[in-house]
Amino acid sequence: MAEVTLTNVTKKFGDFTAVDDLSMIIEDGKFTVLVGPSGCGKTTTLRMIAGLETTTTGEIRIAERVVNKVPPKDRDIAMVFQNYALYPHMDVYSNMAFGLKLRKQPKKEIEARVHEAAELLGIEEKLKSKPRELSGGQRQRVAVGRAIVRNPKVFLFDEPLSNLDAKLRVQMRTELEELHSRLKTTTIYVTHDQVEAMTLGDKIAVMKDGVINQYASPQETYSTPSNLFVAGFIGSPAMNLIPATASFENGRTVLTGPNFHIVLPAERSVDAIVSDVRIGVRPEELDGPCQSAENALSFKVAVKEHLGHKLLVYGYIDDVQVVASLDPHSQVEIDSQINLTVNVDTLHVFDPATESTLI
Repeated sequence: MAEVTLTNVTKKFGDFTAVDDLSMIIEDGKFTVLVGPSGCGKTTTLRMIAGLETTTTGEIRIAERVVNKVPPKDRDIAMVFQNYALYPHMDVYSNMAFGLKLRKQPKKEIEARVHEAAELLGIEEKLKSKPRELSGGQRQRVAVGRAIVRNPKVFLFDEPLSNLDAKLRVQMRTELEELHSRLKTTTIYVTHDQVEAMTLGDKIAVMKDGVINQYASPQETYSTPSNLFVAGFIGSPAMNLIPATASFENGRTVLTGPNFHIVLPAERSVDAIVSDVRIGVRPEELDGPCQSAENALSFKVAVKEHLGHKLLVYGYIDDVQVVASLDPHSQVEIDSQINLTVNVDTLHVFDPATESTLI
């Protein structure tokens, strides 16, 4: 078993708290993603698991062993860095074999492991090449291969795809997912890209200011965000968050604002709700254009973007930008006033004061 457990882990740099009383269980064999904006503490958390940073307080366990004072080389982990950290004077074979040679593994075993990993990653023909002769994607595969040959209990990835172009990032995401499905090694992956988090993770931990705001499956995080920050961070384009006034009338929650009047079904209505709220509507859950203004958002179209498989339409409700993801064949003109139906079954309501989810 290679379960990783963090219990009340805090990391301070002087007076600055980078990670604040963080507790989480990373299940054996699962692909777990730490995601959040720059400075949220995700990389510091990863480095503490790796042993590259010490904890200020708290406990870290890998496979039930407390590793707070265990050197990185003895934690049975393998880390893939953002800049690949390949030795430029060594060929691919030597880069991948280096860690095993330091551990004085038998030569035949080293050869077998390196060739097996190279075949798995499709870089066998590059084993005699130097890093400078490789593309970015190939260098990334070498870095991953160097981790694989060690057969560690845990893989740690620190934004490994951030230096690749968009097309290659998509390809490498797929390859990492296939690799994990084969190896089933516990994997902890850090990224600021929520698309990477959603597509790769069995579970994702959304971090802000050194604190985990939500730790759940990608679908749960998307469908039921725990607060305003998670709602606005997860999703592409981001969820629309619009100020509204809430009231309770005839057993229904009623949400009103500039050019909209939305009545929630009885099963989603609550009478104990604050009056000033934020409603959350994902762009893909707006439908139209339609004639009816009932349970709809109305705004003037400012910008539209044709993306082939969808049409993004932007406008404003008061000073708040709203974006809708519509059918690419929708007839929408710039400066036209449109009504877009809201899906009242998936609409979210937040308390702006506490940022917590109300409905």
